[in-house]
Amino acid sequence: MKTIDAIAEILKREGVEFLSCFPTTPVIEAAAAAGIRPIICRQERVGVGIADGYGRVTNGEKPAVFAMQYGPGAENAYAGVATAYSDSTPMLLLPLGHPTDRQGVFPLFSSMTNYAGVTKHIEQINSADKTSAVMRRAFAALYQGRPGPVMVEIPADIALEEVGEESFFWSKKVRHTGSQGDPRDVEAAARALCEAKYPIIHAGQGVLAAQATDELVELAELLSTPVMSTLLGKSGFPEMHPLSLGSGSGVMSGPVYHFMRRSDVVFGIGCSFTKHGMSMNLPPGKTLIQATNDPRDVHKDYDIDHPIIGDAKLVLRQMIEACREIVGETRKGNESVAAEIKSERDGWLAQWTAKITAAGRPINPYRVIWEFMQTVPPQDAIITHDSGSPRDQITPFYRSNGPRTYLGWGKSHGLGTGLGLVIGAKLAAPEKMCVNFMGDAAFGMTGLDFETAVRSGIPITTVVLNNSSMAVETHAMETSHQLYNSRDLGGNYADMGRAMGGYAERIEDPAEIGPAFQRARQMNEDGRSVLLEFITTQEIDTSHKRAF
Repeated sequence: MKTIDAIAEILKREGVEFLSCFPTTPVIEAAAAAGIRPIICRQERVGVGIADGYGRVTNGEKPAVFAMQYGPGAENAYAGVATAYSDSTPMLLLPLGHPTDRQGVFPLFSSMTNYAGVTKHIEQINSADKTSAVMRRAFAALYQGRPGPVMVEIPADIALEEVGEESFFWSKKVRHTGSQGDPRDVEAAARALCEAKYPIIHAGQGVLAAQATDELVELAELLSTPVMSTLLGKSGFPEMHPLSLGSGSGVMSGPVYHFMRRSDVVFGIGCSFTKHGMSMNLPPGKTLIQATNDPRDVHKDYDIDHPIIGDAKLVLRQMIEACREIVGETRKGNESVAAEIKSERDGWLAQWTAKITAAGRPINPYRVIWEFMQTVPPQDAIITHDSGSPRDQITPFYRSNGPRTYLGWGKSHGLGTGLGLVIGAKLAAPEKMCVNFMGDAAFGMTGLDFETAVRSGIPITTVVLNNSSMAVETHAMETSHQLYNSRDLGGNYADMGRAMGGYAERIEDPAEIGPAFQRARQMNEDGRSVLLEFITTQEIDTSHKRAF
């Protein structure tokens, strides 16, 4: 068999079902012949996003793969890979490479050189007979330690060379591995957590990666401890649970602010505690416990009192056992803590009543989000935001209910990322209503890939919040807008959705928000992709952006 056929056979044996891709690369034909369905995107960045969303929802259990051609294909995919790297998403990238006699020739784009900084592992197949060995190392990197994108470059001439029969081997799938924390570290951390007067659990995406939601719920209930999540960790703890505070990032809910400000001990599980524009910086004076599987996270931005290196699921089980030795079967106070959380949430939401129930035109975007929450049960959906206003408007209010029912992202936030993510999510979980919320600027970046969902029979719902402006830039572009209208945007996106073969509506009446989402859900169940365009106000409220 040729190199590409060997790769396709390995992908098949590893359980790959879909290949997100954009021509031209012979990997597409080889994969199709092996029974792997190609999903042809409109642009490479969205194709990487499709693999990203699929990899998040399957959690690497079914590998996510994206293939692209050398040169322009690899160049165009870079932004998507950078996002996946910053968000630690497991996926396999298979760029074609320039022929071996052209390697290193200026100005030819080299994936090996340029992607080294945004991949967890990168290697080139420089000989057909090394295909199995290179792919084995790639899958090992996918399944071990902190997740992230892994790349294997396939030079165009090597792709078509024959693999010797004795050189091909792939007897069994590569398995995930994980390690417990040092028992002494766990014991010290457990004692600090149990002795805290106002503890709080800070849950990151490592909880999702380790599939540790059940253990996290068990620990929270054992200690009557409130739980908040990071943006990437949102949905790792069910936000309908009485002990859930919601998520904290660049914006946060009222309960997160109240309980974090008062806390004396913060237990970070599966989180990096990274300071960046989309994170919630921790207030000073806290005792910090941090459990992570990546030693690079410890003491990176904060002094950590009790570090634990290990898999989130295994460490949580250790913490449960250690805490039970200290407090017995349960620590009193669960009902009072839950009651305080509810009181804080109710009081906070009361401050937003005017916006989430606004009846005027144009529609307030908070009303759109609130109506969606009342219309579609969170356990029946997977939703994601786009960067900018949609992200900030959704994350404090939306309450997810189950692992991966919300896809949060934002460290490296390429505008338009959410559309690819939600297409991939629908491939991974066809039983869910998969919805992405984007602004009109984000639609301008990637909106034509709505046609990819239509053409490929992947029935998603795309929500466009159209305020005809770059509202976030209101303060940054005052003069240029006064002189040249630089913030203005235009377009009828529902018309574009229909032109691309989908079902689309343009909604201007707030009373039609809920019914529009009901119709969209029915259309999705009937196999049709939906675009809902809501004509909204230029809402730039920043009162849920708080600093400690």
